Amino acid sequence: MNIFIGLLIIAVGAFCQSSCYVPINKIKDWSWESYWIVQGVFAWLVLPFLGTLLAIPTGYTMQELFATTSSFNISMTIFFGVLWGVGGLTFGLSMRYLGVALGQSVALGTCAGLGTIMGPVFQDIFFPEIDALSKLTSSVLIGVFVTLVGIGIIGVAGSMKSASLSNDTNNEAVKDFNFPKGIAIALLAGFMSGCFNVGLSFGEGIKLPDSDPMYATLPATFLVTLGGFVTNAAYCFYQNQTNHTWSDYGKGRVWTNNAMFCLLAGLLWYSQFFGLSLGKGFLTESPVLSTFAFCILMALNVIFSNLWGIILNEWKGCSRKTLYVLVVGIVILIISTFLPQLI
Repeated sequence: MNIFIGLLIIAVGAFCQSSCYVPINKIKDWSWESYWIVQGVFAWLVLPFLGTLLAIPTGYTMQELFATTSSFNISMTIFFGVLWGVGGLTFGLSMRYLGVALGQSVALGTCAGLGTIMGPVFQDIFFPEIDALSKLTSSVLIGVFVTLVGIGIIGVAGSMKSASLSNDTNNEAVKDFNFPKGIAIALLAGFMSGCFNVGLSFGEGIKLPDSDPMYATLPATFLVTLGGFVTNAAYCFYQNQTNHTWSDYGKGRVWTNNAMFCLLAGLLWYSQFFGLSLGKGFLTESPVLSTFAFCILMALNVIFSNLWGIILNEWKGCSRKTLYVLVVGIVILIISTFLPQLI
């Protein structure tokens, strides 16, 4: 029963994350770089900081929390957050060129597979004594493989969509649709985004003796997103300077509207990792699912993002064959979330 509850919580977080781009469509009179960094303030700074507070039991301080692990681990957690920031940055661009459904499918698919594997691999490189590679059991690797197969099939559906529809039809759903450029950016985004789980691996020791297991990964999440915020802020402010869009922040008439939808987008985005932490708290009886949880989250993100893509008419006008391929990919992803537990 606990496993079901854990997976359900992760699924709710995935649904929220897959919905985070919907509020962005309500933002008015701001350039991409302006609204991206403002929602990032909420998603990568404010909300993760508040989440970290939940991991501090009564009678302890945040200083004591971060003193529980070495400065090297903390530095590496932030460093991989900086690398993840590149993925988060290009992730947003992949949505721009491919749309919500296909962009998230390719980027999150790469992130799911590499993120799950890279965490134990990098831990083994720096701390061979803990035998982190033992986490990558055959069940976990099979689950990752099946997840990648499902996402690959969805990518095929996206390619079929691009080939079968006119540029005008594609651009009607996604204004800046560009399949080759979008695929390249999405693959880069997925590889770099996988560094998020590596950061979580290095920060897994940041917890106090009395910390609630359900909040165990939230301090590491804060450090990773802190590093990612630095990367995104540098790029967005550079774009503000290059595109002369600093004036966006001075448009008082849209601030209330835009800040509200940026906050909502940030809250929905952060929900995935808040849900991941809570969900893993219910998966402690299954080490396989605990290791595979990040991959499960990414797979569910892909499923829900494609459902949003259907709702937003991004697959409008596609042939029945293309839609069949899409559905097959989604079904395989659903199976992959439970497969490691069944093997």
